[in-house]
Amino acid sequence: MEAILVDSVQRSLRHFMHRNAIFVCERLCAEFPSETNLQLLAGCYLHNNQAYAAYYILKGSQMAQSRYLFAISCFQMDLLTEAEAALCPVNEPGAEIPNGAAGHYLLGLIYRYTDRKKSAIHHLKQALSLDPLLWAAYEELCLLGAAEEATAVFGEAAALCIQKQHLHHGLTSQNLQGSFEDRNLVSGRNLSSEDVSPRQLKHMHANNLREIPGNYHGAAMLGATASQSLNGVPSSTSFYNTPSPVVAQLSGVAPPPLCRNVQQNGLNPSTVSTDSSPRSTVNPTIQAPRRKFVDEGKLRKISGRLFSDSGPRRSTRLAGEVGNANPSGTTVAGNGTSHSSKYLGGGKLSSAAFRSVTVRKGQSLANESFDEGTRQEVFDDSRSYSSVTTSMSTSTSTSGDPKLLEQEEATMSIGGIITSTSKIINGATEVLNLLRTLGEGYRLSCLYRCQVLNGDYRNKEIDHSGLGYNFYVMLLGKQDALDVYMKLPHKHYNTGWVLSQVGKAYFELVDYLGADQAFSSARQASPYSLEGMDLYSTVLYGLGCLRNNGTHTDSICKHLREDMKLSYLAQELISTDRLAPQSWCAMGNCYSLQKDHETALKNFQRAVQLNSRFAYAHTLCGHEYVSLEYFENGIKSYQNALRIDDRHYNAWYGLGMIYLRQEKFEFSEHHFRMAFQINTRSSVILCYLGTALHALKRSGEALYMMEKAIQADKKNPLPMYEKANILLSLENLDEALEVLEELKEYAPRESSVYALMGRIYKRRNMYDKAMLHFGIALDLKPSATDVATIKAAIEKLHVPDEIEDNL
Repeated sequence: MEAILVDSVQRSLRHFMHRNAIFVCERLCAEFPSETNLQLLAGCYLHNNQAYAAYYILKGSQMAQSRYLFAISCFQMDLLTEAEAALCPVNEPGAEIPNGAAGHYLLGLIYRYTDRKKSAIHHLKQALSLDPLLWAAYEELCLLGAAEEATAVFGEAAALCIQKQHLHHGLTSQNLQGSFEDRNLVSGRNLSSEDVSPRQLKHMHANNLREIPGNYHGAAMLGATASQSLNGVPSSTSFYNTPSPVVAQLSGVAPPPLCRNVQQNGLNPSTVSTDSSPRSTVNPTIQAPRRKFVDEGKLRKISGRLFSDSGPRRSTRLAGEVGNANPSGTTVAGNGTSHSSKYLGGGKLSSAAFRSVTVRKGQSLANESFDEGTRQEVFDDSRSYSSVTTSMSTSTSTSGDPKLLEQEEATMSIGGIITSTSKIINGATEVLNLLRTLGEGYRLSCLYRCQVLNGDYRNKEIDHSGLGYNFYVMLLGKQDALDVYMKLPHKHYNTGWVLSQVGKAYFELVDYLGADQAFSSARQASPYSLEGMDLYSTVLYGLGCLRNNGTHTDSICKHLREDMKLSYLAQELISTDRLAPQSWCAMGNCYSLQKDHETALKNFQRAVQLNSRFAYAHTLCGHEYVSLEYFENGIKSYQNALRIDDRHYNAWYGLGMIYLRQEKFEFSEHHFRMAFQINTRSSVILCYLGTALHALKRSGEALYMMEKAIQADKKNPLPMYEKANILLSLENLDEALEVLEELKEYAPRESSVYALMGRIYKRRNMYDKAMLHFGIALDLKPSATDVATIKAAIEKLHVPDEIEDNL
């Protein structure tokens, strides 16, 4: 009865019938109360997004797997202290972290969100050393700015680790199967086939299950039985019925008796690949020469994971693996997908024009995702006892063949598939080569090293066809994020995740057209994914601001429908997932572009409500508070973002802008410098740091910062304008005019540029030219405040500056 209930629970979970799984599992726990069955019930509730139920079920449990599941439920409920205590019991200081790499990863997240960065880095690196394919751990290290180069992380040591793991699993599988066969042979000798009834056989089978140490009955793994095909249709042989004798006649070798086994570190149950062909169709000529272990591979299996997290939503990360089937049709294997449900304004210019470059710059917190799994394989053969002696004699006769022994040494079982060690080595090498490229690109992106050269690399073919690009990368001796992503094969480059990362890189380079193109391609490749869509909405917001303020060039004129695109994007995201913070960030940006800051603020607050660990949503709230001039609330929002991610440079920048507007220049310089230490290549941050230094009468340092800002982005007009202001204050009028003449080429319709030129000509007593430039500035329709300032300057055109200052 217990096995039937467990199988029903696992089948329901495999088919995403969570309510049915919970109901049946409650019956299981009532009939057979045990901690392993409670683990299965807690896993059902976690799959159903009911972490609080799992919390109360597992509270006080002592088994390692129970403590891990309890920690997951605590993490999702934001009870980080209890989650840490479950993974690291105070009364057992030397206790091993449960579930190996997954446990260390979860503990690393806990330490990160409790502001213990060094401990977080330690455990994340530990998780990565235990499982080199735990990409989420490397992603977190990149976000913390502590990741090593991908070539070192995914190098030879990682390949050896993968080979060792699979070799260990393969040998363990063989040894366990042999021991269970021997056990059943011994028990079979004490019984006569004619004296054993079907009822007694079932009773013997149940006793064997209880004798197997560590048998979780699938409670620790939400597994899947091979008696069900992928589409849910039962296979030709039921779980307990005796199969047709035709199978034994065709195969020539009878498998061992029914037994169940539990193994760690297995496959995800969400996708199971099975052989749905009847056993009677197996070709005996193919199976006859196979060694003993291949015959044992016919046994039906249940393999699965205990729990795949679907916790608080952040940026969606989707990864899938396709299960492979043995060509012989005698073994089955499967794997599935895991879904983690876990993440700039002011100045004397008419500065809404530059808000796209400044106010909205940000990076969403990459979603924490954690998954763990243990594998349970159920070897089920409901055949009569009389077939055991045939299997025993066959295995004995083949054990002395040297050729067969060499074949056994050269092959192993990986997830139920017989494969050679050379294939494992080649497969591990290919996977790690791919991860090295992706990892290095992501690491450089998190360090804001987005591009070495100032060039147009929007089209991937430019990298592969031009010698100049590769020559300059070689000459400089280093490469940045976009350079690395260009090396990916087209089939990987044209995926949603990679294109989103490319869009983020262009966003950090303030190349909004390139970012728009990359994010649009990402939407086409993965319309279901929300990865980077919060930044995409900010890109469209920025392009809309450029259009509305008349600072666009002819190339940008082709993209004048950004407000419509932003509105359409927001509606699409809301219809896709109303519970994702990215959707509400897009909606908030849409309202902010329409100058409806109060409604925009409500949308950003909704994003924070859905995911309190989404740092970018807190930052956007801060921007809207600043627009409404609620500076104290803005400071709180920026500080909340920094509590979540202290490398979120946008929040440091936002605080610096508030203090600059409040004329607290020392505080302003400090926060701009903190932002600069995180992102040393941002032209905007360098510019405003120079502005703060100029306000502190440190004009030499201010000019140096402006020069660096201009070099970082020559298309950004703001540092050139501020440099002209600093030169004017230093009475370097000729140099200031030269800078402004060059600036006119980049911003020909910016009224503030002509107004400043008018002031300089007035100071040089060139009143005709001063009047001309003041008139041009008024013709360009500046803001009301600037209009008043320009008219006042015209009225005092012939008043000397010294007298004007005294007035």
